[in-house]
Amino acid sequence: MSVAKEPEYQHGQPSRTGILLVNLGTPESPTPAALRRYLAQFLSDTRVVEIPRLVWLPILHGIILRVRPAKSAAKYASIWTKEGSPLRVWTQKQTTLLQGFLGEAGHQLIVKHAMRYGQPSIGSQLTALKAEGAQRILVVPLYPQYSAATTASVMDDVFAWGRQTRTLPELRHVNRFHDDPGYLDALADSVRAHWARSGRGGKLVMSFHGMPERTLLLGDPYHCECLKTGRLLAERLGLSKDEYVVTFQSRFGKAKWLEPYTEPTLCALAQQGEKRVDVICPGFVSDCIETLEEIAMEGKQAFMDCGGKEFNYIPGLNDQMSWIRALSSLVERHLQGWPTKAEAQTSASELAQQRERAKALGSLN
Repeated sequence: MSVAKEPEYQHGQPSRTGILLVNLGTPESPTPAALRRYLAQFLSDTRVVEIPRLVWLPILHGIILRVRPAKSAAKYASIWTKEGSPLRVWTQKQTTLLQGFLGEAGHQLIVKHAMRYGQPSIGSQLTALKAEGAQRILVVPLYPQYSAATTASVMDDVFAWGRQTRTLPELRHVNRFHDDPGYLDALADSVRAHWARSGRGGKLVMSFHGMPERTLLLGDPYHCECLKTGRLLAERLGLSKDEYVVTFQSRFGKAKWLEPYTEPTLCALAQQGEKRVDVICPGFVSDCIETLEEIAMEGKQAFMDCGGKEFNYIPGLNDQMSWIRALSSLVERHLQGWPTKAEAQTSASELAQQRERAKALGSLN
């Protein structure tokens, strides 16, 4: 992890509070070279791939990074926009909107975003927050359901930055928000809005990102939190147990992952006579490669090939106002006890005294 040069301590600088939103990450461009750099960082994370290094690294560098970048680049190219990566675009917009919501509520905060893999890095943004006077920083991983591979990995990077930082700010972080009422209300709003526009399908499929089954056996709460999100969302929508299903996507490798798998479930529904399905991905607060390509394109193709007639992907929360309002409320709760307005500037006389004391101390060394 590269860390920007630590800013010099500024005597008399107002003490401020900062917010850092963190998402998974994205390549800089939809090219094999950019994907190779991105995947090398992502798949080298020991939280993501829990295989002994001596076994995994030869596979990663000898096979995967030689084959997968070109295939992944083609998938990214299919969803790339004029503004760039959808994940980056939506995360930037969420950052701007959150700053505005918090400002309207009377908070004077510095709000930035970072990516766990790729740019802007967590370390560089933490350093930037410090440079603007942030002595208290709330880190908000944008993962509703906790997993060691996501939330814990973000904090690994935060702590790595901390090990190289002399003057540490106070740090807090949000661990999870899978059952947060505002988040669930925002999901329900998006489903109802879709139904109002396009009508209602026979089954609502809630597809979450998959994880190897062994993570559940090792104590990761992710699977349980996904199921709870699904149950609470279904309750808000008034759905019975046979009107929705929770599935897991993005399986990689030959190991057993959390089940049921999304694509086989979509195919089975079509073969059982389900002509129309609506699909939502509650674990992704921003649309990205996993939602726009894997679900809206590949998932749709699988459903149609198996006999389905109509497939509707319900977009991610993105810049939906009820979601930004929920995010603002979540942040406010985790800021309790911290001042959220810039402290008054130190007077000229106090500043002069501080400088004189600093010079005196320097002369004694």
